[in-house]
Amino acid sequence: MADPSSYRPKPGEIPDSPGVYRFRDDHRRVIYVGKAKSLRQRLASYFQDLANLHPRTATMVTTACSVEWTVVSTEVEALQLEYSWIKEYDPRFNVKYRDDKSYPYLAVTLNEEFPRVQVMRGAKRKGVRYFGPYGHAWAIRETVDLMLRVFPVRTCSAGVFRNHQQKGRPCLLGYIGKCSAPCVGRVTPEEHRELADEFCDFMAGRTGTYIRRLERQMTEAAEEMEYERAARLRDDIGALRRALEKNAVVLADATDADVIAVAEDELEAAVQIFHVRGGRVRGQRGWVTDKVEAVDTAGLVEHALQQLYGEESGDAVPKEVLVPALPDDSEAVSQWLGQRRGSNVSLRIPQRGDKKDLMATVQRNALQALGLHKTKRASDLTTRSRALEEIAEALGLDSAPLRIECFDISHLQGEDVVASMVVFEDGLARKSEYRRFQIKTFEGQDDVRSMHEVISRRFRRYLAEKDRTGEWIGEDAPPEDDGKPKRFAYPPQLVVVDGGKPQVAAAQRALDELGIDDVAVCGLAKRLEEVWLPREDDPVILPRSSEGLYLLQRIRDTAHDFAIRYQRSKRTKRIRTSPLDAVHGLGEARKQALIKHFGSVKRLRQATIEQICEVPGMGRKTAESVVVALARTAPAVPAVNTATGEIMEENDGGSTT
Repeated sequence: MADPSSYRPKPGEIPDSPGVYRFRDDHRRVIYVGKAKSLRQRLASYFQDLANLHPRTATMVTTACSVEWTVVSTEVEALQLEYSWIKEYDPRFNVKYRDDKSYPYLAVTLNEEFPRVQVMRGAKRKGVRYFGPYGHAWAIRETVDLMLRVFPVRTCSAGVFRNHQQKGRPCLLGYIGKCSAPCVGRVTPEEHRELADEFCDFMAGRTGTYIRRLERQMTEAAEEMEYERAARLRDDIGALRRALEKNAVVLADATDADVIAVAEDELEAAVQIFHVRGGRVRGQRGWVTDKVEAVDTAGLVEHALQQLYGEESGDAVPKEVLVPALPDDSEAVSQWLGQRRGSNVSLRIPQRGDKKDLMATVQRNALQALGLHKTKRASDLTTRSRALEEIAEALGLDSAPLRIECFDISHLQGEDVVASMVVFEDGLARKSEYRRFQIKTFEGQDDVRSMHEVISRRFRRYLAEKDRTGEWIGEDAPPEDDGKPKRFAYPPQLVVVDGGKPQVAAAQRALDELGIDDVAVCGLAKRLEEVWLPREDDPVILPRSSEGLYLLQRIRDTAHDFAIRYQRSKRTKRIRTSPLDAVHGLGEARKQALIKHFGSVKRLRQATIEQICEVPGMGRKTAESVVVALARTAPAVPAVNTATGEIMEENDGGSTT
């Protein structure tokens, strides 16, 4: 624990201007990022009597060992830089909203020649128009199914599209009128794009134009006694209206707005957002966060706005954002939102009418989400705490192992030997810190020797990071650090190995050789699920109903699965290698050109140097190298399918009988 006075800047050093500041710990990791209208006033508030600080703020300033700042011109620049740094450094004391799922969007791929309508999740892509988010993917599919009657836009994948292009006939949707069949040229690219644009306009809320147009066409068809066409138009109008009915009208003036509400207690907060487009609720999403910093409702709203719109632009940022409390720098936030949208954005608290009633509805959803989260969290937190305490008691540790690393070795009959390292913190998987290793110092099957190598490599990296960041003094001064989390910078309290007494002894020997004596080691053997400790003749037996044993099993199984996936990927990659890989200077493009020209590796092997030179881009020297490489790898006997006994022949895609 550091004394804040030990790193407090000298009087007059801090400028009285807008800026962003960073607190770092003794490992040079950035642990908190903040912004201020006046850096001098804001930073001075941290360096006062600890008794006057909020407990969370006091914890942060005593964890930190230094503070630095960057001056900017305006508050809007400070807001942008703060968001960028929070995303880059992932500081432990900043509020970060946890989303419990990836919300589906209705996406239109306008960046393709023939735009496609589909369900998309994850990061947004350039050139794709998004609508949503929706609570469920099936809700998107129901809406699309209704709208394809009127806007028959392509929905098939690229592979299906190419397949039907080659066949010269459309898919089922093309036959039943729910696709304009651009794959077979029923519409031109320009006509299909116009359909996609109309689809997007309708989804964006401009619905009245299309319904009125269809009603006019239906009336004209009826007057001309084209009753079948009039009936189809009537059904199309009904389909569009049913699609609209799936989203309740909440604002009669066709408002485009996002409504944000916050429910909080002393420890956690839940945020709910309703996306209203064209006066209808088009989507809903929510986040939950731990209040790791001293923050009020206005601060939570500001963090939510940063996360919600930090990577959005254009129409994804609505004209109006309704919030329960305005951020402290509401004008700067409004200006920042306007820059993201490209036009003015209204940020305000609803005072009366339908918008206030809708805010109350969103607030009730936030309260319900917080209550549900706390019910789940209480059970999970209690169970994880009990499991860690049981492990500490069984292994004789001074305290609960908050960070546990588990190692496993995987191979197939001594080939492609690899290892995995998985990390659990507070009983939860920390997937961003999982690591994979290839065994380098020897070949063949030796799990004990492999375990010794992996543990040695992992903790040598830890010592190197420890030396570089200056925690202990090396020969040279440590270089400047960027504050980002390092791959092997943090030691675990407990190392678990998948195996019994020999593997545990190898792991402990590796730690002893490096002089590390503050990391506990144990092994979990699969046969009887007994726990082995170094230099102990008998294992520790945990009760089968023990939460501690269950956690160790889960960690061990995770490491095992992670290692197997890596080993399989290496084996698959090795099997898929081609004899042409050995030809120096032969890239993928020319490899594909050779296979395409000759049809298979077998026919290429039979070709002469002159025939190979006929392939575009192939010179005589490279052709000679290809002939030599293929001669070295020529099969001595025909390949045989061991399952059927049939002789296999090579082709460009693998083997066929």
